[in-house]
Amino acid sequence: MRRSAVLLSAAAMAKGVVAGLYPGMTPFNHTCALQDPILSCTKGANHCLTDSCCTETFGGLVLLTQFWTIYTDREEQGQVLPKDSWTIHGLWPDFCNGSYTQYCDLSRQIDPVPSPNTTNGQPDGTPVPPYEGESIEGWFEPYGKLDLLEYMHKFWPSRGEDSWFLWAHEYAKHATCFSTFQRECYGPKTDALIDLWEYFETAIGIFRTLPTYDWLADADILPSNTSAYTLADIHGALTPAFGVIPYINCGGPRYNETEAGAGSTDNGRTQMTEVWYYYHVYGRVQSKDTVPVPADIVGGSLSNCAKAENAVWYYERAEGSEF
Repeated sequence: MRRSAVLLSAAAMAKGVVAGLYPGMTPFNHTCALQDPILSCTKGANHCLTDSCCTETFGGLVLLTQFWTIYTDREEQGQVLPKDSWTIHGLWPDFCNGSYTQYCDLSRQIDPVPSPNTTNGQPDGTPVPPYEGESIEGWFEPYGKLDLLEYMHKFWPSRGEDSWFLWAHEYAKHATCFSTFQRECYGPKTDALIDLWEYFETAIGIFRTLPTYDWLADADILPSNTSAYTLADIHGALTPAFGVIPYINCGGPRYNETEAGAGSTDNGRTQMTEVWYYYHVYGRVQSKDTVPVPADIVGGSLSNCAKAENAVWYYERAEGSEF
C-alpha cells in the first residue's frame, strides 16, 4: 500500500515500537463473549475504558481497499487477475481523525520490501528491517489453509512480484496496528499465526460484501479502452450500493497534462485504480460488524481523480491477464 497522510511523530512512533500499542498489556482475560461490543471511534472505544482486544480502540476508522489493475506482469508464472472482479489491496486501520501509523510491532515484521522502510516514513524513524525468511506461502498447508491460499491467489494478487509479498506487506504494515489483532489478545498458548489467519480472513470476509465490478456494471460503467467516464457517475454508482460515498483513487497522467485536458485547471489523475471503503466497527474487527461511513467523515477528500466530464479511464484488462 502506498499513500500519503499525517503520521505520528517520530518520538511517539518510536515509543510505540518499543512498547507495543499498549505498554504492559497482559495476555490473560480477554474473553470477548463477556464484553458488550462498542462502536469504534465513539467515546467508549478507549483502551482506558474497555478491553482493547474486544473493541477496536487504536485504528477505529477501518478501510477495505480494492485494486483495479490491467495486468500482473507475472502472467507467465500463472499469476493472473479474476474476471469481472476487482482485487483486494488490504484492510487498513486509520485513527479516528484520519491519520494513521504503520509497522506497529516489528516482532511480527514479515514484509520483504518494507514501504516505507521506517516506522514513520521519515529518515529519523525506526528502521523496518526487510524480512529475509521463507515464503509465507509455505505456512498455509501445515495449518490446513489451502482453500484460503487458493482464494488469495485468485482475488489478492500482486503486480510485478509474487503475491505473497503483498500479503506479507499488508499484514506487517497494517494488521499490527489494529488493537484487536494484537498478539496478547489471543492468550499465552495460542497458535502463533492465528492473528495472521484472522487478518487475511477478515479482509476477505469484508471484500466479499463489496462487488465493486458489479456495482459499476449495473450503471453501465464497464472497463473500456475507447470510452472514459465521469467521476460523479462513478460515485453515483457506488454510493447507493455501499450506502455512503467511498474514496476513488486514480493514477496515470493529470487531466491538464493530457491532450483532452489541455488548458484546463483540473489536475486530477485520469486512470481509476482503487476504491477505499470506510467503516466504523462494533467490537472486534474480526467480527465484521461494520457500519459504513463516508470517505470524508473526518474532512478529507473523496477522490484524487479528475472531475471533468469523461476524464477518468477504467481500462480493460490486458489480453491473457485474467481468467
